[in-house]
Amino acid sequence: MTHNIIFVRDNSQYLDRAADYFSSKWPVSREIYYDNMLHSINTPSPLPCWYLLMRENDTIIGCFGMITNDFNSRQDLWPWLCALYVEESECGQAFGSKMLAHGVAEAKRLGFQKLYLCTDHIGYYEKYGFSYIGKCCNMSEESRLYGEYRLVM
Repeated sequence: MTHNIIFVRDNSQYLDRAADYFSSKWPVSREIYYDNMLHSINTPSPLPCWYLLMRENDTIIGCFGMITNDFNSRQDLWPWLCALYVEESECGQAFGSKMLAHGVAEAKRLGFQKLYLCTDHIGYYEKYGFSYIGKCCNMSEESRLYGEYRLVM
């Protein structure tokens, strides 16, 4: 079965479904996702970017975004890879690594030299070239901060 990563900005017909999907997987309201995605469609700014991983039958099976601020204390760093999610039924098929690679390629295409993320996972992102940098405050909790440095052109 074929899988595609679609860019919501270029496929605005997925706007409602994307907002529903992201908000069902992450503790951010649908209204915030929808408003952010809606305004990302016509902005001249390269960010934010929202992506859906789709089966050929138009079923969403994963997602991620690239944003300027991941609600953390490190406002000096951007862009942030955020909201990476793969349906449990699809785990083990390397879809997470495919979305990460796509995000890294997009960041490079947009001219960014680094890409960051916050997570509590240890060992996963390191396999894909991200390096642990330190801690940051994410909302009201401490989180692990990672950077991807292979973007240097």
